[in-house]
Amino acid sequence: MNRLNNKVAIVTGASSGIGRVTAKLFAAEGAKVVVGARRQAELDSLVAEIEAEGGEAIAVAGDVRSEDYHKALVAAAVTNYGKLDIAFNNAGIIGEAGPSTGVSEAGFSEAVAVNLTASFLAAKHQIGAMTEHGGGSVIFTSTFVGYSFAFPGVAAYAASKSGLIGLTQALAAEFGPQGVRVNAILPGAVDTDMYRGVNDTTEKQAAITAMHALKRVATPDEVARSVLYLASDDASFVTGTASLVDGGISISRS
Repeated sequence: MNRLNNKVAIVTGASSGIGRVTAKLFAAEGAKVVVGARRQAELDSLVAEIEAEGGEAIAVAGDVRSEDYHKALVAAAVTNYGKLDIAFNNAGIIGEAGPSTGVSEAGFSEAVAVNLTASFLAAKHQIGAMTEHGGGSVIFTSTFVGYSFAFPGVAAYAASKSGLIGLTQALAAEFGPQGVRVNAILPGAVDTDMYRGVNDTTEKQAAITAMHALKRVATPDEVARSVLYLASDDASFVTGTASLVDGGISISRS
């Protein structure tokens, strides 16, 4: 416990799934947390849950595609808590799927805007705040899709999410001398609303489960604990990594 004592964190995509669980874990480990997503009501309920468990959090709702929104999240952290140490840029979408020859330009662009450009805009302002206090940890949610292998029909998702790995490496190299670590997690299948929305039958879920070496999908808490490691001082010499948290889906062929 208390691995994040005296730390201040931003978590985007915090209204549900991995983001929500990670925000609660960060708070339980001692961090003061600024939670962000589009849905104000879900953020308010998250803040209430964190406070009921003895933690500190504030909510700032908005659209991650807006650079002004990222400025507002950083300002909320600095104004309310005095600094920024950790940022978990987790917001993302599957985007328009289907045969790539039929994907619209607008659909592809939306996936890039939400999954990649928004993460760049977030880090742009987060890193500036972190360097004022000796550094920090930036973490992106990427995926094994488009890294270790891919499925047909998800070109926009694969391209936008794999782009985060290049962004991770570039930022890690650029800002390492100023004490900022930058890493990406690459989850396998995680039991979230998004996962169940895509895999909406027992047969689909069974097929996905079978792809993993562990023969199960992750809980959001399991992924959150990998994020906690990268956010904490336990990972003080870890930067520029694409960290697979995928239950062995990348290596499983059975």
